[in-house]
Amino acid sequence: MSAALRNPEGNHWESLWAVALGGFLALALIKFGNPVILDHKIIAPKELLEVILLAWPVTWGYCLLVLIALASVPLWRWQRGLPKWALALPLAWLVWQGLASIGTVNASLTRITLLHFTSCVVCFYLGLFALSRVRRPALFWTGLVAGFIVVMGDGWRQHFGGLEEARKYFYELPNWRDYPPEFLKKISSHRIYATLFYPNTLASAIILLLPALLAASWAAASGNAFSWRATLVSLSTLLALGCMYWSESKAGWLIMLAMGLAVLMRLPIRKSVKGTVLAVVLAVGLAGFFTRYTGYFERGATSVGARFDYWRAAGELVKEHPWLGSGPGTFQIGYKRLKDKDAEMARLAHNDYLEQASDSGIVGGCLYFALIWGSLAFLYRNRTENLSELTFAIWLGLAGLAMHAAVEFPLYVPALSWPMFLFLGWLWSEAGSRNQIDNSIQPP
Repeated sequence: MSAALRNPEGNHWESLWAVALGGFLALALIKFGNPVILDHKIIAPKELLEVILLAWPVTWGYCLLVLIALASVPLWRWQRGLPKWALALPLAWLVWQGLASIGTVNASLTRITLLHFTSCVVCFYLGLFALSRVRRPALFWTGLVAGFIVVMGDGWRQHFGGLEEARKYFYELPNWRDYPPEFLKKISSHRIYATLFYPNTLASAIILLLPALLAASWAAASGNAFSWRATLVSLSTLLALGCMYWSESKAGWLIMLAMGLAVLMRLPIRKSVKGTVLAVVLAVGLAGFFTRYTGYFERGATSVGARFDYWRAAGELVKEHPWLGSGPGTFQIGYKRLKDKDAEMARLAHNDYLEQASDSGIVGGCLYFALIWGSLAFLYRNRTENLSELTFAIWLGLAGLAMHAAVEFPLYVPALSWPMFLFLGWLWSEAGSRNQIDNSIQPP
């Protein structure tokens, strides 16, 4: 794949589509960073300044995705060499979500959630059948890198005064007390979130995208001097790690540490040196973590306790509706009834796998778990020794996000779920291509 980044071949339509897809995902990071179940709170911008500065309704994103999908039709090719379950599992999961919506406890929440899940499956097949055919994927990565840098830049702006300015403006509004409690909590915090829903969502975006964008940038700039490439990658890393640090995402820190260790494991150095480096990085990373969050744990780790209450309620909801759940996107309805009286209200379970089981039953939860973790396990096990850095980086970002999904809700945020499903489909296409090559060189 990294070789394809430098391949000058490819027709104009293919190139334009790759640019459009990268721009679409960049736009998603900037404009569609809120959970879909809160879309009713997003007011459609009416003036040009509002279009530039404010979040957009997710329906605008669906319209753009439809155009992207239609424009991709000339590029579609059937992918051979893949297990049938890999091709069918996203559709099976979506069909089960449709069945679970029949007896939903809230039709409006389920409608918007089901539409979003459909868009995610569309992204999966775009990655599998269309993006995999683009011979100049650098055009795709350029737009996505630009969007990522905009998000990171906004995070730095918030840290260096932007949040304080927004807070000052907000508290001058005559009706600021009428805003939802979760928004009041967010605006009063010094944790940054850039263009995304809240700090942990920003951490999810960094976990998913940073490895792939660094690998793509390095490969695309391979014709330039080493110092220029190193500067570009180092600067991007600094921007992202600064945002991760100021987001104060505890789980994000630990997952990034694990991802860093996984990268070190691939370095072509002697085992003795590698073991020493791994031990030092692990010790420094954990020391930094506990030093940074000592006060948080001394205060009782309130967000951890809150999550345990969400998960307990999700388990109770699974017991109440074991087969079809309460309906996609409806966790908040059951949680309002089951939560501890002193607990804050939550709209999502902060665990995509438990939420899937609670909203669509045990089968729905198992299908989603198999789709994500089954794919990751199969793709890792069937890697080859010459697996490209970019392919590994995409896999690593997906694995990191899959871990973060155990304490957050990336599935319900378009800015995260659209690239997640697209990358997953792309990796399956890469696996199919490798299988075809392996089979073609087998002796008769």
